[in-house]
Amino acid sequence: MTSIYDFSLENQQGEEISLSHYQGKVLIVVNTATGCGLTPQYQGLQDLYQRYQDKGLEILDIPCNQFMGQAPGTAEEINSFCSLNYQTTFPRFAKAKVNGKEALPLYDWLKSQATGPLGKRIEWNFAKFVIDRQGHVAQRFSSKTEPASMEDLIQELLEK
Repeated sequence: MTSIYDFSLENQQGEEISLSHYQGKVLIVVNTATGCGLTPQYQGLQDLYQRYQDKGLEILDIPCNQFMGQAPGTAEEINSFCSLNYQTTFPRFAKAKVNGKEALPLYDWLKSQATGPLGKRIEWNFAKFVIDRQGHVAQRFSSKTEPASMEDLIQELLEK
């Protein structure tokens, strides 16, 4: 696999979506949770999305219940929570694992491209990968990184 476009994700209706659909866009891939101390980062992600979507930014939200069960509920419950509390409008995919034998192949590839605080493991909910317009990992950000602090990199990548 040479770029993110070689992968697919399952949407919340169980359909496989090729990430080639996002070719030419700058992407933020983030594993999220609705019951986490970092959940307010949804607001920062939505703010970035509103500012830069029309310039080519997409955010791929992948709920993950792997860290202390902090993403409970059905897809409908997660969507409702995110819509009511943070007015999110970016694409959300099926709940998935990001570490271990059952990790999404996409996450295995992302982690091989950019290590983080725990090496190749995702450390917690809201770990973020910024992908350039060519489908390559530009930078990995830790769970604790506020979305606004990624803005300069996003602007730079959108201008290329």
